[in-house]
Amino acid sequence: MKLQVHTIKPARGSKHSHKKLGRGNASGHGTTAGRGGKGQTARSGGRRGLRLKGFKRLMQSTPKLRGFKSLKIKPAEVYLSDLDKNFEDNATVDLAALKEKGIIGINDAVAKILNKGELTKKLSVVGIKATKIAKELVEKAGGSIK
Repeated sequence: MKLQVHTIKPARGSKHSHKKLGRGNASGHGTTAGRGGKGQTARSGGRRGLRLKGFKRLMQSTPKLRGFKSLKIKPAEVYLSDLDKNFEDNATVDLAALKEKGIIGINDAVAKILNKGELTKKLSVVGIKATKIAKELVEKAGGSIK
């Protein structure tokens, strides 16, 4: 059989007729037409709201969460003066070393060096972000940022 406009049919099992309601008791869907007993649930629009009734007072009494919580991780701030105070000359500064010295918190995942204070020691900074001016000051002191 050739595929032509008048021979196109939907896939087998993809179509089915809807349930005929309210066509007499012999059909099995008469009297209440598949809606069960009387009352609010038998009416149109009466089903959805009932689920919330017992929960409504609790839901209304719960205060709304105000504001916005960003998923972006904010880096812990590290000042040049902190690095100068806590590290020796020619030391390597990384996230683990900052945590060990107590400059940043144990749970901090990211740190950033800010240009507050002075740096007189030669430090090798690894895996930590820095502001443009802080990077210049570290390199001016003889250190490097990787």
